[in-house]
Formats: sequence, C-alpha cells, structure tokens
Amino acid sequence: MAHKQTSEILNRHVSNWNIMFVKLHNYHWNVKGHHFFTLHEKFEELYNESAEHIDELAERLLALKGRPAATMKQYLEIATIEEADGEKTSDEMVHALIDDFTTISDELKRDIETLEDDADDEATADMLIAIRQSVEKHRWMLRAFVGE
Repeated sequence: MAHKQTSEILNRHVSNWNIMFVKLHNYHWNVKGHHFFTLHEKFEELYNESAEHIDELAERLLALKGRPAATMKQYLEIATIEEADGEKTSDEMVHALIDDFTTISDELKRDIETLEDDADDEATADMLIAIRQSVEKHRWMLRAFVGE
C-alpha cells in the first residue's frame, strides 16, 4: 500500500485533474465570442493534457500499491477546485482556469516538498515537478491572453 500521505496527495491530484478535464470540456463546448477559435483549440489542448496527467498520477498510485479515486462522487469530495457552473464569458472561463492553475500549482509546490522531505518519495516528487512546470506555463500564457 502506498504511504498514506503519498496516496492522499496523488488522489487529490487525480481528483483535481478529473474536475479540470470535465471543466475544460464544458468550456470547449460552450465558449463563444471573438476568441472562439483560439480558446476552443486551447481548451482542447488542455483537456488532452489533463487526461495524460490523470493516467500518469493514477498509474503511479497503482505502482505504489494504492488505489486511485475513480468516480465523479469521489473526485468532487476530494478535489480542491470546483466544477464549472453556469454560463461564463470567455474571459470568465480564462480567469477561472488561472485561479484553478494557481491552486494546483500551490498544492503541487507543497506536495513536492512533503514527498521529498517527509515521505521520502523522490520519484513521485519528480513527476509532480514536471506537472507543475506545465501548469506554471499555462497559467502564464492564460494571464498574458487576458492582459495580466
């Protein structure tokens, strides 16, 4: 069985990325306005990347003899980001993603430190470092898109 702390960390990230995956599909299908073509394509890129993160994180948990969360009910209970709600403008969608990426990045930073220092799991920490680098890049690009 994966160390309890590692299992909780990985399941939180599995849950967050599943919520993100669904949210990005929502935005992909419902974006409107003069940024439609740009954002429609970007949201698809992001949900495809989210799917890769989900699989990588869940497989790491399985390799450690843990059990990944695997239902929407579990994701919603565990996740620290919220699912999409109601209609949003394209700018509201981008700002919501910036907020989510900030939350995820902050959690990844703390979790990397925990895995390296307390859980003695450098391999999982290394995986989270790579994910964090991607999240930081997307956050920067989305902030630039809205002029921040």
